[in-house]
Amino acid sequence: MLFLIKKSFLAGLLASGFAAPVYAQSWQAIEKKPSTLHLEQGIHQYQTKLFKLKLVNSSQTMAALSPLADTSFNYAPGDRLQQRDKDSLYHFGDIRLRVRTGNAVWKSYSTAYRRQPVKALPVSAHVLAAADLSPTLPADLPLNVKRYWETENGNLVLRFLITNNSSSDVEIGALGIPLIFNNILEGKKLEEAHRENVFADPYIGADAGYLEVNRLHGKGASLLVLPYQNTPLEAYNPLNDDLTPRGIAFEGFHEWMVNSKAYAENEWKRAEQWNNPTSTILKPGAAKSFAIKFVLAPSIRTVEAELTRQKRPVAVGLPGYVLPMNETGRLIINYFKAVKSISVYPANVLTVTKTAKTAGGYQDYIVKGNTWGRARVSIVYDDNTLQTISYKVIKSQDDAINDLGNFLTTKQWFDEPNDYFKRSPSVINYDYQMKRQLTQERRAWFAGLSDEAGSGSWLAAMMKQLLAPNRQEIEKLKRFANETLWGHLQVDSGPQKYGVKKSLFYYEPKLVPPGTYNDSIRYTGWTAWPKKEAANLERSYNYPHVAAAHWIMYRLGRYHKMNDIDWKTSLEKAYHTTVAMVNIAPYYVQFGQMEGSVFLFILKDLQREGMTAMAADLESKMKMRAQHWRTLQYPFGSEMPWDSTGQEEVYMWTNYFGYNDKADVTLNAILAYVPAVPHWGYNGSARRYWDFLFGGKLARVERQLHHYGSALNAIPLLTAYRKNPADFYLLRTGYAGSMGALSNITQDGFGPAAFHSYPSTLAIDAYASDYGPGFYGYAVNSATYIVKHPDFGWTAFGGNLTQNGAWVKTDITAAGQSRVFLADKKLWLTTASGRIKQVDYNPQTGEVKLNITGDTYLNIETPVGKTAKLAPQYKKGTDGYYFIPSAVKTNNTITLMVSGK
Repeated sequence: MLFLIKKSFLAGLLASGFAAPVYAQSWQAIEKKPSTLHLEQGIHQYQTKLFKLKLVNSSQTMAALSPLADTSFNYAPGDRLQQRDKDSLYHFGDIRLRVRTGNAVWKSYSTAYRRQPVKALPVSAHVLAAADLSPTLPADLPLNVKRYWETENGNLVLRFLITNNSSSDVEIGALGIPLIFNNILEGKKLEEAHRENVFADPYIGADAGYLEVNRLHGKGASLLVLPYQNTPLEAYNPLNDDLTPRGIAFEGFHEWMVNSKAYAENEWKRAEQWNNPTSTILKPGAAKSFAIKFVLAPSIRTVEAELTRQKRPVAVGLPGYVLPMNETGRLIINYFKAVKSISVYPANVLTVTKTAKTAGGYQDYIVKGNTWGRARVSIVYDDNTLQTISYKVIKSQDDAINDLGNFLTTKQWFDEPNDYFKRSPSVINYDYQMKRQLTQERRAWFAGLSDEAGSGSWLAAMMKQLLAPNRQEIEKLKRFANETLWGHLQVDSGPQKYGVKKSLFYYEPKLVPPGTYNDSIRYTGWTAWPKKEAANLERSYNYPHVAAAHWIMYRLGRYHKMNDIDWKTSLEKAYHTTVAMVNIAPYYVQFGQMEGSVFLFILKDLQREGMTAMAADLESKMKMRAQHWRTLQYPFGSEMPWDSTGQEEVYMWTNYFGYNDKADVTLNAILAYVPAVPHWGYNGSARRYWDFLFGGKLARVERQLHHYGSALNAIPLLTAYRKNPADFYLLRTGYAGSMGALSNITQDGFGPAAFHSYPSTLAIDAYASDYGPGFYGYAVNSATYIVKHPDFGWTAFGGNLTQNGAWVKTDITAAGQSRVFLADKKLWLTTASGRIKQVDYNPQTGEVKLNITGDTYLNIETPVGKTAKLAPQYKKGTDGYYFIPSAVKTNNTITLMVSGK
């Protein structure tokens, strides 16, 4: 009934003039260029123990790389081979160099700039194909480059032999190996993309670095590209000189950089790099090989096991690599060589202390954050292998969110009663670079309090109150909710009551007084929304933000003694906003919404409060959507051709209604784009690469680090973990994604859109914009997980754990101190108010002691077959919570006895 119209947002977006001409004209221009790969000379096929490899005869570059288990699949963009057979379009097997002699200026070279057929060389038993690349490189290059496709114990290896054939020392300041995988999604339906395309994520870890390449559906083997000979992954550089059109359907290609000094001295000189930039100096007549190896891990979850089997260093940070200063982290190392030395840069940011080995025999280190900021841990092993691990040290989780709340409600508090666009009072977008509120922008929604970039700031301010209510902040947010949100951003009467506008700000000079708009801003194109477009109510993605605001007001009024908030009316508004989304904005309702999990939380609270008619209506509308998703092979479409935000809500509803097959499909897809690597920027960072265009000050297509998708995708990951605590990988990736929302908060509390991964930048974006949806993910996820791992022993995520005899004690450090999961018992403890300061657990007796402060509403969830009894005994309220007044607690302690199988 809802989904009769069949179109894609991309089609609408292209029709709007945003991207269609760019894509079409770029591809047309490419196709007019002469072919320089000379495909008419044919393609030759080779086989290794894992792959079928196809090389173009004239260039010996990769045409196809297919696993023997599925030879119909191609890791390379073979479907675009004939379109991309031109100069300045990279293929696997190309190389990029930047060299100099003496102190001369660096000069760049590439085998792709002006292609000529390479000179084939004789091959031996283990060499599949070899070539002298001199014909396709400029004659003034003082180096000779030969390339070998070969095998090592049956594994595929790509090797370059570089020889200095000049009479002077030659310094290689940049050596890059283009990594050309099939991540071009343009023109693909979701089914096609998940069948044919891949995403790649790096671990930029020097000699221990690698690339992980996953199919979009997240099932089957993971391709690993590993260092083999003199190829540390020093930097990961976007190939912006490749002519393949980039945009919302293609994020671009990257190169594996062995040396990066020449870039660090020039294009990257304003950015602090992940690794120390290096160069290679070749004496006259000297030669050096650089090689990478291709292997397959059986699955995403077995990547680290495969690295161990390949004798690569493996590091596991617990609970991750975003480390609050009041928490003690662990770094677990597994390598067949001993550690020679460990150092930290900058030296005072982290302390790393060796401790006993784990139960699994791995070397364990205690990691303590001392100073706020980025840190690089460098481990040198006895064979001189260098492994680098990137950490981000932050304030305590509570301090970080309190700083955020203060910044949002002071620096970003917009109180201008005469604002023409009725945005006052509110928490408005912010330009951290200019240190000013963002009241006007050429992209109208940035300043309009809706869509993600406009609503993100006030949404974050609201969600902060879920964890740490602050009366001064709440007083301001009440004004926003009553004076600006209700009646201006959200329709308060008439047939479209509860509808949500796309933006309060718009650009239509004829309708506003002279001088309203800033003359320095160039308002042009489709992004300068006129009033009619801004007032449109049909974008469903705007509704969860508003529903979440009403839901927070309900929670504050209901459980935090804020009698001046009508909690029942707030919950009713949350319900009506949800229903309005379905009725007023039906087209996009077919897709999962970012923050769509809030509708499930609203449903559960309606059920708790006995508001049965509303609960039944909301549930039926959500079930209709979930049943639609059940009919789809990949049920997480979006207004974009591919997206990473709908998965959150799709998983939560399919899981709720017991559609386990679709929940699993969704979970696997999430794991395909949420990596687990020893690097705070990429670990748990859900893939997103176009939202700087729609939410950033520095607007470009770029892999974003801890954009809001990270913490949103953590919701299904952690929900799935609580169902299956044996799947430790879900906890690691989910917790890392959740903490991603805190990783980019500045020392003074500014929450940015995301972190720029380009090595020329490596800094947060200056706009707050769509930070809020990610913080929503953190706020509903913030919890402590107490786990006993078979190899790592007892550990806590979001807490400091110690053992004393039979007792396991955990001091809770997660912001809000409101949720604890005891994996051993599948015990899920949550509070609507009050704080759980400490948990003591005796696994032998099943006794759990909670140190709780404040008037506490406690919910206890146990799996089927287990029970938890409170001592002293308290009665469960009609809302499902045990109310435990602070005045009746003994030493702030209550006890649970957990029993059953």
